[in-house]
Amino acid sequence: MAGSVKILGIAGSLRRASFNKAALREAQKLVPAGASLDILDIDGLPGFNQDDEKNPPAEVVDMKAKIRAADAILFVTPEYNYSLPGVLKNAIDWASRPYGDSAWNGKPVAIMGASVGVIGTARAQYHLRQIFVFLDMNPVNQPEVMINASKSFDPQGNLTDQQTKDLIAKLLVNLVKKVALNKS
Repeated sequence: MAGSVKILGIAGSLRRASFNKAALREAQKLVPAGASLDILDIDGLPGFNQDDEKNPPAEVVDMKAKIRAADAILFVTPEYNYSLPGVLKNAIDWASRPYGDSAWNGKPVAIMGASVGVIGTARAQYHLRQIFVFLDMNPVNQPEVMINASKSFDPQGNLTDQQTKDLIAKLLVNLVKKVALNKS
């Protein structure tokens, strides 16, 4: 594929020692040749208010520009109360508004996530997939990367599980392939 594929990674956690932020940083090391992964920090976004959607805050304008400039999106999310975190949903809502001006439209997208639970972030990921239908995003279906954080990270927060790293690498390869299909 000609040119470089630009992936924008978004972690759904604001916690400094977040397993999901650590997994996203590890993904930066695992991108295939011909691709790059930049990280978008959603900390500090104001709560979505429809009254402000036609004149959004500067942080939102900047976020939407970065999403539009990316060829693909990688969401890395924890699971809170059987769903995705409110801060991630807030970012998704801002970037999709006002109606008809969604920065997500048609973007190839992949999901992964880490949680201390045994099923990783399965429910949060499936909720994201439901949201992708309305946003008209094009998700990578395989592999599903649901990281059991209690078994995959060392005490310093480094991802150490090789099988998980291999799955992340495969997910990124498949995301880059989806970009190529999307452009053809």
